Amino acid sequence: MDPSVDTWDLSSPLISLWINRFYIYLGFAVSISLWICLQVVSKTQDRNLQEKSVPKAPQNLMTNGYVSLQEKDIFVSGVKIFYGSQTGTAKGFATVLAEAVTSLDLPVAIINLKEYDPDDHLIEEVTSKNVCVFLVATYTDGRPTESAEWFCKWLEEASSDFRFGKSYLKGMRYAVFGLGNSAYSSHFNKVGKNVDKWLWMLGAHRVMSRGEGDCDVVKSKHGSIEADFRAWKTKFISQLQALQKGERKKYCGGHCKKGKCESHQHDSEEREEGSHEQDELHHRDTEEEEPFESSSEEEFGGEDRQSLNSIVDVEDLGKIMDHVKKEKREKEQQEEKSGLFRNMGRNEDGERRAMITAALREALTKQGYQLIGSHSGVKLCRWTKSMLRGRGGCYKHTFYGIESHRCMETTPSLACANKCVFCWRHHTNPVGTEWRWKMDQPEMILKEAVENHQNMIKQFKGVPGVKAERFEEGMTVKHCALSLVGEPIMYPEINRFLKLLHQCKISSFLVTNAQFPAEIRNLKPVTQLYVSVDASTKESLKKIDRPLFKDFWQRFLDSLKALAAKQQRTVYRLTLVKAWNVDELQAYAQLVFLGNPDFIEVKGVTYCGESSASSLTMAHVPWHEEVVQFVRELVDLIPDYEIACEHEHSNCLLIAHKKFKIGGEWWTWIDYNRFQELIQEYEDSGGSKTFSAKDYMARTPHWALFGANERGFDPKDTRHQRKNKSKAISGC
Repeated sequence: MDPSVDTWDLSSPLISLWINRFYIYLGFAVSISLWICLQVVSKTQDRNLQEKSVPKAPQNLMTNGYVSLQEKDIFVSGVKIFYGSQTGTAKGFATVLAEAVTSLDLPVAIINLKEYDPDDHLIEEVTSKNVCVFLVATYTDGRPTESAEWFCKWLEEASSDFRFGKSYLKGMRYAVFGLGNSAYSSHFNKVGKNVDKWLWMLGAHRVMSRGEGDCDVVKSKHGSIEADFRAWKTKFISQLQALQKGERKKYCGGHCKKGKCESHQHDSEEREEGSHEQDELHHRDTEEEEPFESSSEEEFGGEDRQSLNSIVDVEDLGKIMDHVKKEKREKEQQEEKSGLFRNMGRNEDGERRAMITAALREALTKQGYQLIGSHSGVKLCRWTKSMLRGRGGCYKHTFYGIESHRCMETTPSLACANKCVFCWRHHTNPVGTEWRWKMDQPEMILKEAVENHQNMIKQFKGVPGVKAERFEEGMTVKHCALSLVGEPIMYPEINRFLKLLHQCKISSFLVTNAQFPAEIRNLKPVTQLYVSVDASTKESLKKIDRPLFKDFWQRFLDSLKALAAKQQRTVYRLTLVKAWNVDELQAYAQLVFLGNPDFIEVKGVTYCGESSASSLTMAHVPWHEEVVQFVRELVDLIPDYEIACEHEHSNCLLIAHKKFKIGGEWWTWIDYNRFQELIQEYEDSGGSKTFSAKDYMARTPHWALFGANERGFDPKDTRHQRKNKSKAISGC
């Protein structure tokens, strides 16, 4: 290879010229870059100097070149003091606190919780820039005072209701002072602790650690409840002054452990992650000076704390290991014995086990159930509350004329044979394919169900918005929805229970999951019998209902055939789950021909929040117009049926058999008095005098019909929608 081809001759005049030009251009570029950098630095320094010496100008400059004064930022617009008082102590503290707040030139309002409606107004505090103070007392038995009872009940339910969510009150600022008596240590300031916890779970932000006043002068931290309040009030006013200046004052008093104050800044961020259970673990009952976290020592009692911090001698290790091994052997023997009886459905004494275990009782009670005996429960439906306040009834009011404020939602069996993906109880109830538990008598179940229902209604006395006449009517149960949870038809004495209901002039709406065809055939007449038709093919039914029976599909078909033989009103209940069962129209039509129901309810699935037991999300909830379109297409395939009614508020429509359209008018409502007469004649005749669905029908009002402007909302009531509500997800 010729070296001259790859070698530069640097002595060449042409090469020397190009090298010289390159260095000239390089020097010129460096000079320009340095000049630009110096200009930028100079301007930045001038700007910083100007910002230090002259207040930042707002956008609206005056025409003469002078800067107008900046408007003062408002960090606290006012203070609202809420109190729940029985003897007047909390009310007196509210007045004292109001005087102190007034001295800061802040507007203040004192509000009696008895006259306050949180459902309407609490959300307003998210954007109000107010600081809300709650002064709440606790009875010796742990209950709130009568004036605060409704507020606490609403707050408790909202904190665990998926429709509100953990950011419902995000932006609201609050502080709590509880009044109690430590002589009743198990309930000391329970209401104050709960209000603090529930507000926090809804996303509100504490500005002040919870204060606790003690009526027991011996145990009171400052010698009396008045002194306790004065000490807390001083800290609160100091914190309020800091908030007025836009500061986030560290109110730990210099006593918090290393890292605690810094963790306070992440309070709202941490709240966004995890479930309500995690929220409660994070919350815990806290010391006054450490409001957001509790140390590990606070989680244990004195003896536990001592054992955790003590040192074990080597000589004692042998004894400890022997003790551990002995406990392990005893536990294994106990489990072996329990397992034997468990397989037999009995306890260690050979008796049938109660369906409601201690853990299940705790879980269901937390969800608002009033449990009855060993396997039953009752719960106040949100539509009952709504109609008490003149805010509309459920879809059964629109479709069938029930009075929602007089309807009791209950079940004689919390157990179920399915684990449906849209179960709104998140599968906290037991499951089984047969009755293997201890059984309570129907007389006791009905008596306690009515008593518990009435007690829950009584809590609405004096609640803002509750109509007096409906409150009085609500104390007398007229309808019973056997659809609360579980499978009521599993209860061996279901026919006796229904007979008792009818003897009390209470109509019966029984829902079954179509897995017990024999029980459906043997069922005595009910006002209206429902069968849940959650899917139309074997594959989709298995996916959605997740039944326990291996022959679930045959049981399902046999249940629909048994329904067709019933003379009284029968209903298919279709729950639409988007992307799962909305494309099976032809198969649904075939099931309609099989069971020949009087009515078909088609409802969008109700999303009940996140659950490890289900993969259901809001994406599976169809919009109301999508439900309408599905119903239109289904009706085209079943010529004996038409769309009769609509309840937009529940995302639900009613398809009715044309036999209920008389003279061009729909008769989907129920004549309840006539039904009671007919069922009495049936019982008196020993079952020989039967009757049909058309014997107790009533004309449907115009506002309830499909296509009416009211879209199923009773014009006698006033529709109320939560301010942060988007997609229709309300259930019934």
